[in-house]
Amino acid sequence: MATMTDVGSSPLPLLFRRRSSGEMQNLATVSSSLLPAFGTVIDDGYLNLKKYVIVPYDHRYRWWQTFLVVLVLYSAWASVFELAFKRAARGGLLIIDLVVDVFFAVDIILTFFVAYLDTATYLLVDDHKKIALRYVTRAWFFMDVASTLPFQLIFRVFTGQWHNGEIFGFLNLLRLWRLWRVSELFKRLEKDTRFSYFWTRLLKLVCVTVFAVHSAACIYYFLAAHHKNPVKTWIGSVVEDFKNRSVWLGYTYSMYWSIVTLTTVGYGDLHAVNMGEKIFNMLYMFFNIGLTAYIIGNMTNLVVHAAVRTFAMRDAINELLRYASKNRLPDGLREQMLAHMQLKFKTAELQQEEVLQDLPKAIRSSISQHLFRRTVEKSYLFNGVSEDLVSQLVSEMKAEYFPPKVDIILQNEIPTDFYILVSGAVDLLTYKNGTEQFLSKLGAADMAGEIGVIFNIPQPFIVRTKRLSQVIRISHHHFKQMVQPQSEDGKIIIANFMKYLKGLKEDILQEIPFLTELLEEQNQQPLEQNEQQNRETLDSKDANPEGRTDTSSGASTIRVIIHGHHPTEGKSNERLGKLVYLPDSLEGLFSLAEKKFGKRGSSILMAGGSEVEELNALRENDHLFIV
Repeated sequence: MATMTDVGSSPLPLLFRRRSSGEMQNLATVSSSLLPAFGTVIDDGYLNLKKYVIVPYDHRYRWWQTFLVVLVLYSAWASVFELAFKRAARGGLLIIDLVVDVFFAVDIILTFFVAYLDTATYLLVDDHKKIALRYVTRAWFFMDVASTLPFQLIFRVFTGQWHNGEIFGFLNLLRLWRLWRVSELFKRLEKDTRFSYFWTRLLKLVCVTVFAVHSAACIYYFLAAHHKNPVKTWIGSVVEDFKNRSVWLGYTYSMYWSIVTLTTVGYGDLHAVNMGEKIFNMLYMFFNIGLTAYIIGNMTNLVVHAAVRTFAMRDAINELLRYASKNRLPDGLREQMLAHMQLKFKTAELQQEEVLQDLPKAIRSSISQHLFRRTVEKSYLFNGVSEDLVSQLVSEMKAEYFPPKVDIILQNEIPTDFYILVSGAVDLLTYKNGTEQFLSKLGAADMAGEIGVIFNIPQPFIVRTKRLSQVIRISHHHFKQMVQPQSEDGKIIIANFMKYLKGLKEDILQEIPFLTELLEEQNQQPLEQNEQQNRETLDSKDANPEGRTDTSSGASTIRVIIHGHHPTEGKSNERLGKLVYLPDSLEGLFSLAEKKFGKRGSSILMAGGSEVEELNALRENDHLFIV
């Protein structure tokens, strides 16, 4: 019983706590498939079972159970065999039977020490009295004992002679009770991912078929051996004095008849002679109908299960082709759609989106970190940023495959995502004068689409795969949401981005008109900043002869896009505007706009028409219209 100290240590002391008693233990370290009931509190002190108690999921106990299954297979074969062939029951098989019975007797004793699972609370019960009471009061105990006792040997000990009747042969059939262990083994193997479900299921079907054939053969021989006239039997009409012939000769004939009948071949060389045999033949053939249906049904299920993905792929492709034909799509686009659909099914096992969606976010993030973190760190844009930002970015990235000659990004589309190439290769293209022109080739760890995302402009290039490529992508929204709070990382990203732009080829820069002016401003900015700092230093010395300086002012790092026309006006080539750093004052902004557009404005408007009165209200990448 829990003390007041125990209750007080709970994080919810005012709530009633369902505590596991001394006989109930946590299974978290034993089997992940078992969970305690809601509200049950499991303390660390209850993780260990009592002394001399066996955990049912312990690997050593599992091996013992598996060994017993092998003995069960022998018992299932010998029980029916010894009923039909009494001579074998008193020979070498008798010693084997006794050894097998000893092992099962040991298992009965061990069962009194095996903890059981309380189905109400899903906790292990390790109280010896409760374990023993539960086992003894159930039919399992009596059936285990009855199937283990060597009745014929006990009769021999008490009477001094062997019994020639059939009663002990039928009592030996109680050993078939042990077959439940085989069923449990197959259930466990079917759920164990280390073993192939197909081969496990197939082995189970083979075992069922062999046991059915063996049992029918032994029963058929038993009918012949106990008929009043042995000559008028199915085997007596073929083999003279078959009772005194070899046991294995009779067993071979019986198995031959059983297999021929099961497969519906029916050669006719062995056939029913008396009425009892004919009735058994009819019952056996009815049974064979059900067994055949069971086998065919299971085999069909296994084959169809393996081909479900193929059927789904064919149906999806047929639907796609019908859609393309109905809407008269061009051949190039149709081939891209077909290649993408085929690749989707080929890479489904690699991506396994359905599996990942069912996992907790922490596990999904850990998987992404393991797979893609190194690629993100190699990309130029995130070189030198903090590990925290890299971890956040990788967690939000999605992996995709693209087949060869498929467009990842279209020119002038909205910049919703940018991509990092994990493997493969892509081409950077532009559409000019009605033709496509090649600009550059990108490889592993290179980025695509980041120019449109960072500048918030339509994508300036076409990005098309050269071969099968794997990419990871992150959305515009998630990227800005994670970078904005990280001011230092944001500066590093901007510096990396500007350095990358300076290294671009001239033909790529020409495709983005304002890039050339932006880079020229970046080259002039250090000189202007140095001159401004020198002037501020001289002014501060004049104003502060004692050498005190004022550090309250500084250059703004906010970038805005300015336009020299009204928001509702402007030509198409003027709509991109000029990307500039925001000055410290409205007057400075008017002067900068006069320098860019050749005319001086008197008011600053936003895209919606509202007038700007304070620069502090502006944000990164705002569009300003100087009129």
